[in-house]
Amino acid sequence: MAQVWPGDAYPLGAHFDGAGTNFAVFTEAAERVELCLFDGPAEDPGSRETRIVLPEADAFVHHAYLPGVMPGQRYGYRVHGPYDPARGARCNPAKLLLDPYAQAIEGRIDWDQACFGYRFGDPWSTNDADSAPHTMRSIVVSPYFDWGDDRAPRTPYHETVIYEAHVKGLTERHPDIPEELRGSYAAIGHPAIVDHLKKLGVTALELMPVHQFVHDDSLAQRGLRNYWGYNSIGFFAPHNEYAAGGARGEQVLEFKAMVKALHAAGIEVILDVVYNHTAEGNHLGPTLSFRGLDNASYYRLVDEDPRYYMDTTGTGNSLLMRSPHVLQMIMDSLRYWVTEMHVDGFRFDLAATLARELHEVDRLSAFFDLVQQDPIVSQVKLIAEPWDVGEGGYQVGNFPPLWTEWNGQYRDSVRDYWRGRNDTLPDFATRLTGSSDLYADDGRKPNASINFVTCHDGFSLHDLVSYDVKHNDANGEGNRDGSDDNRSWNCGEEGPTDDLDILALRERQKRNFLATLFLSQGVPMLSHGDELGRTQGGNNNAYCQDNEISWVNWDGLRDNFPLLDFVQRLAKLRRKHPVFRRRRFFKGAAEGTGELADLVWFTPGGREMGEQDWEAGYNKSMYVFLNGDAIGEPDRRGMPITDHSFLLLFNAHYEDLRFGLPTARYGGMWRKVLDTADPMLAESESPVVKSGETISVEARSIQVLRRV
Repeated sequence: MAQVWPGDAYPLGAHFDGAGTNFAVFTEAAERVELCLFDGPAEDPGSRETRIVLPEADAFVHHAYLPGVMPGQRYGYRVHGPYDPARGARCNPAKLLLDPYAQAIEGRIDWDQACFGYRFGDPWSTNDADSAPHTMRSIVVSPYFDWGDDRAPRTPYHETVIYEAHVKGLTERHPDIPEELRGSYAAIGHPAIVDHLKKLGVTALELMPVHQFVHDDSLAQRGLRNYWGYNSIGFFAPHNEYAAGGARGEQVLEFKAMVKALHAAGIEVILDVVYNHTAEGNHLGPTLSFRGLDNASYYRLVDEDPRYYMDTTGTGNSLLMRSPHVLQMIMDSLRYWVTEMHVDGFRFDLAATLARELHEVDRLSAFFDLVQQDPIVSQVKLIAEPWDVGEGGYQVGNFPPLWTEWNGQYRDSVRDYWRGRNDTLPDFATRLTGSSDLYADDGRKPNASINFVTCHDGFSLHDLVSYDVKHNDANGEGNRDGSDDNRSWNCGEEGPTDDLDILALRERQKRNFLATLFLSQGVPMLSHGDELGRTQGGNNNAYCQDNEISWVNWDGLRDNFPLLDFVQRLAKLRRKHPVFRRRRFFKGAAEGTGELADLVWFTPGGREMGEQDWEAGYNKSMYVFLNGDAIGEPDRRGMPITDHSFLLLFNAHYEDLRFGLPTARYGGMWRKVLDTADPMLAESESPVVKSGETISVEARSIQVLRRV
């Protein structure tokens, strides 16, 4: 029997101090808690278990200190207490439970009936079968790592370019990454990936969930996996399957090394985090951790019948955001990833759920108050997915000033405009210029808008312009899953009919979407592989496709990639010219000064847009003057920022149009620097055009002219 000292109630979790490990776990429901130490993995039938009753409990935190327990030690908990689902109590000492604060987790759940608190066929029965041989185990982790001179890049939002990526999907097929590293944290930190991101102008890598997650039983029965990972069970532990070097704490070291390599290249790391629910699901789900520790303290139960769970996420349960212990766990997790793992920000999945204290979304909820006052978490990038599936859950534009948001209205407006829908011009112009209607009224700036056209959830960019309907048959749900609305373009009666022309137009539409994204005010977010024409074969809900359907195909990377070259040019244009990444919203010129406004809209005929032009639903073409002399903000030395002035010409019409340039008041001479209809255009070869002249803008294309 291991020597046991009382230890400390804080910090929660398992903490190695160089001589032993302190264990502390919260449960208000427990009558007693057993710490279980294992000398082998779950799949080893000879693995031995040593049970130790935690001798002390302070404020419902059970704790003990064990001298000699070292990093790599496998452990879990068994909780003795009431099992009465009708009252929301689900303690069962036959179930081995993960430590909610575990910093590493080994193994996976095999979905044996023993993992459930009830016997199949009778959800209100009690199942006393031991789950230990069938579930995951927590791991004691060493806190020591040589960070060297690692520093957070702290890139300002207005200089940020985000790249959303999946650890495995981005790296699994890269030919320059050693095969044994592919699909891992080490692969993300490999020079092949880092160099690619640098050439794209990426300043922040947003990783899809890396908290330890579970592969659903329903997917496993269909031979599929939870590829996206929005099914967390360990909020402090990097997912073990993404580690090339091992799962007994090696995943922590490998993750830290990845962050260090990205930081050395000036690239921030943002984590997509899922604090709104857990992998334990509804009343029919397994007992893995929280449910067995203290069901009523961790989950929102139905008031009238606590056998059941409130669900505003569509996943079976929702964490109880009114619980101080849940809030403490989330804040402790966020601080851990910043202070110990050196990440630079978070994107909160279904963030509206985090604000639900009763039944409505409250933007001043306890969670947001805690974030606002936290000296660590409040200083990193905080990005909300501002919706959930509950009533009133669509909250774009309603998050507190500290937050930025995935702008779903930007995505929809840009797609609608380029597919040629009527009555889209005013909204498109608003999204292009930073969505002031959503963010200006509460003191936020254009960078509150995280702009995107595609993301992991939906069509890839190539598929967006290539498929009129989804093709999700491989998911095994009869093609009923995923969104029905492509919001893309289609040729219709007014488009080309020749196959070669259709293919050419699809490529142009990709460039239109990408150019719009990088030329818009706000923060651009590129979905991984879109710069390479990644396809999912029309699958717009590839959450369960851990295979070639979802993985980025790098074949032919050394050959000519025109789209990749085009994206690199866009990123360089944006990086070089602050007029495309203003920190403040546009404003008109002061009356009587004779100064030019910082932004002016024109009809294709060269006349300033009037109310009738905006209201003409058939209108799909216009251009905008961006005044580089009036950016309206100082640099870090207090000097006014100036830049070249630009004209952005947009033609979403199905025919070529002649655009008349404005009078000499806006600029005497202009040179084309970008044309989505001519992606190989070299600025040095582009002729100078004078004010008042007309130029041709091809159907469904964008031109960018710089004042010379």
